[in-house]
Amino acid sequence: MVLRRWSQDARLSLARLPSLAGLGRVPPAPVHAIRDLWPGDPASGARLVKGSLTHAGVTRRIGPGRWEDLSYPERFRAHLHGFTWLRDLRAVGTDSARLQARALVNDWLSHPPTDPMVRDCAVTGARLASWLGHYDFFAASADDAFRQRLMTRLLTEGRTLAALLPPDSHDWRVLTAFKGLLAAAVAMPDHNGFLARFMRYIDGELARQVLQDGCHVQRSPEIQFLALRELAEMRVMLQAAQIAVPDSLALALDRMSPVLRALRHGDGGLALFNGSHAGSVAMIEMVLSQATRARVVATAMPDGGFIRLQVGRSLLLVDAAAPPPPGFDEEAHAGTLSFEFSVARQRLIVNCGAGQLPEWRRALRESAAHSLLVLEDSSSSDFAPQGGIQRRPAHVTVEQFAQDGSHWLDLAHDGYHASFGASWRRRLYLGDGGENLRGEEVVEGERLQSFVLRFHLHPSVEAELDADAQVIVLDVGGRIWRFRADGGIVGLEESVYFGGTAPERTRQIVVRVRPGDGEGPAESPPIAVETEPGTEMAGESPGTESAENGGVAPVATEDSASEQPAAEEAPAPAPSTPEVAASGPTEAGGRTRQVVRWALMRTDG
Repeated sequence: MVLRRWSQDARLSLARLPSLAGLGRVPPAPVHAIRDLWPGDPASGARLVKGSLTHAGVTRRIGPGRWEDLSYPERFRAHLHGFTWLRDLRAVGTDSARLQARALVNDWLSHPPTDPMVRDCAVTGARLASWLGHYDFFAASADDAFRQRLMTRLLTEGRTLAALLPPDSHDWRVLTAFKGLLAAAVAMPDHNGFLARFMRYIDGELARQVLQDGCHVQRSPEIQFLALRELAEMRVMLQAAQIAVPDSLALALDRMSPVLRALRHGDGGLALFNGSHAGSVAMIEMVLSQATRARVVATAMPDGGFIRLQVGRSLLLVDAAAPPPPGFDEEAHAGTLSFEFSVARQRLIVNCGAGQLPEWRRALRESAAHSLLVLEDSSSSDFAPQGGIQRRPAHVTVEQFAQDGSHWLDLAHDGYHASFGASWRRRLYLGDGGENLRGEEVVEGERLQSFVLRFHLHPSVEAELDADAQVIVLDVGGRIWRFRADGGIVGLEESVYFGGTAPERTRQIVVRVRPGDGEGPAESPPIAVETEPGTEMAGESPGTESAENGGVAPVATEDSASEQPAAEEAPAPAPSTPEVAASGPTEAGGRTRQVVRWALMRTDG
């Protein structure tokens, strides 16, 4: 590591020597035009014309004398020095926007900031790609002196980036660094060291980041989108320069696109797992159209640990794995075994999403911000001060069954074992054309525990508690669904939804269980739990899909919700629906077992 650091420092020193960026080797303009593919936001561009930049909920003045302000939040500074906001000025489309873009770049060139953020490899890559991608917009019509100064700096930045790669960390943002290096290689092909370094390291980077089933290693739908966006841009650059696309890059695009489609709800937005927002549907469609022409949806994601079940118009998405490994867990949430549920274009049960400001970001990473079971007001994973995960479930088990259009999941994790000596098992059933979602939650431990089941509702869902019947009535776009549970006290509480650009008030269904509170209202009829086909829960029958299955994810043609198969159907005996006694705590062998059974069913015919 010491030798590698010394070598990198030496390369950086050489990259910044003026003699190596001599004017004789600086091209007067990019040899091949780099085109930024993505639309900007005219409203943000209008604010930029007036000197204000907004990012991640933070608005600050930018311009002369403000490039070095370390009081700006870290993410804001990364965005500022990455210059991706040039596309917002381009979207305004006026001469004043063009001149403002040129003035801001010129001021940065005239007074290069010393903020360490400027030398981050991902920020450097974003800046290179942004300057080259908007060259025609802000630089092509400028005077010779400005263009010469810009091209000289671009060459130096390219050398700097080549020296920074490969980096010490390997999250998705490293792909932005590779994109920037490739942009330099395409724009300045006489400097063949840029392309050679890109080709030398891109295969290994993609092998680290893209799992066999096409999921990104960070297990986040939003990062899946962002990583795919960077790869799609790389391919366009290579094709524009008539450079052969590396096999690893082409394969990553083919594998990742079906997964991104699979992690979308019927409204086109992303599921809210591990730091994700719903995102712009138009942008998601644009990225997918650039990445691949095939409209296919992954039907299995065993390496990434997501489950997608489609029955009729209903969609169930489940986070069925532990948080990503160290080094890839900075954005990870304590959401193991959480799920989201939607019908057609309407989301019903959701996770809370991700906060951009620090005070929200930490709170929304906790288990309580997800639709799952929370034991003793704690989370199934603990967060390290530097942002990663320092404790996570050691074992997560997954069994999946399908028969006659119905689906069963049997899931469990031990994330609460170290703190409470307890484990949580979640069994889910989705059937009746997608209008019957049922669950059984089992907590086993050394003693009776207090816990709460949380089902966060999308803000568009209207909810009302029928206290006498312990039933929650949901109005979902004019369709009525009812939720009830045995084994705990059902209620409605406030919640918050961060699926978009701003927080929205919403509500959540809660089922609270406290030792000594009893088993719920005696008049409530017991809930019948749909059982799995046959007795193949622990076996290797054809109808079982295990999280340990390897290989590339099978895919299905993307179409309407009612036409997408979600899993192989098992040739097993028909499931039965026995009457189950009211749920509650039991004890056997010195260990306690607490059970809550719940049902969410459409009841308006």
